[in-house]
Amino acid sequence: MAHTHSHHHSHNSNHDNETRLFYAFLITALFMVAEVVGGLLSGSLALLADAGHMLTDAVALFIALMAVRIARRSPARGHTFGWLRLPTLAAFVNAIALVVITVLIVWEAVVRFWHPRPVGSTMMLTIAILGLLANLAAFWMLHRGNSESNLNVRAAALHVLGDLLGSVGAIVAAIVIMWTGWTPVDPILSVLVSCLVLRSAWQLLKESVNELMEGAPRDLDIAKMQKALTRALPEVRQVHHVHVWLVGEQPLLTLHVQVIPPRDHDELLGRIHTFLRENYHIAHATVQMEYQPCNTTLCDLNQVQSAEAHHHHHH
Repeated sequence: MAHTHSHHHSHNSNHDNETRLFYAFLITALFMVAEVVGGLLSGSLALLADAGHMLTDAVALFIALMAVRIARRSPARGHTFGWLRLPTLAAFVNAIALVVITVLIVWEAVVRFWHPRPVGSTMMLTIAILGLLANLAAFWMLHRGNSESNLNVRAAALHVLGDLLGSVGAIVAAIVIMWTGWTPVDPILSVLVSCLVLRSAWQLLKESVNELMEGAPRDLDIAKMQKALTRALPEVRQVHHVHVWLVGEQPLLTLHVQVIPPRDHDELLGRIHTFLRENYHIAHATVQMEYQPCNTTLCDLNQVQSAEAHHHHHH
């Protein structure tokens, strides 16, 4: 029996993400202050509420920024993977925050619908347009490069997107109020925006929980991977005890392979690693090679588990 590992790290993308998060945080925090001032001057509760929303965004971006920084720390004796999962935890907290904010916005909108309040529409429109520009700048910062693959940066981008949609809603509401004086348009649009944000937050919550609960990558079919490995390498008779999970969105894998005793053990091991890396982007794998057939009950158990996982994946 033998164990082997291969490693892969992406420090550059982390540094990129950190720079983007920092600028997005700066833009959001500065504009939040402007909104508070504007809200107090115009007496507009809508602007003050949006400033509250932007405060949560600034906090979310700050958490995300700290998480990326801490995740760069080297592995230690107590944390052999380093702090790679901290950004996932930050994404999880952000997603919950988004859900709570959405509920509060909807509640406030219902109250306002029954008890409309006067709104200083000119000031509201000016601040909303400036808010849209600030949010566009922050969103553009977060969406350049490879940020799509980073849960933590996506969580931060979602917060900013919620604000961006909020700014569009506020602009439309301000224009409608200016022309018609009909104030209920404000809460109606805020509920529509909240529903869009909630849908994205729910998706993010599912993904971060999956990683925190040691779930396999959602796009990986383990049963298919077992078959593909036995087809691709004639020496591999059977694959069992497959465990795949994510740490900092890097897939990790352990598996046992029953093989025909090879002439060159390391060469076959190398081919198994190459297959996993090229077909499944798994750069960190622990492979145990066995020359005897697997104990049938354990193999059957493994097949039942992978069949159940496969069944669950499609329902």
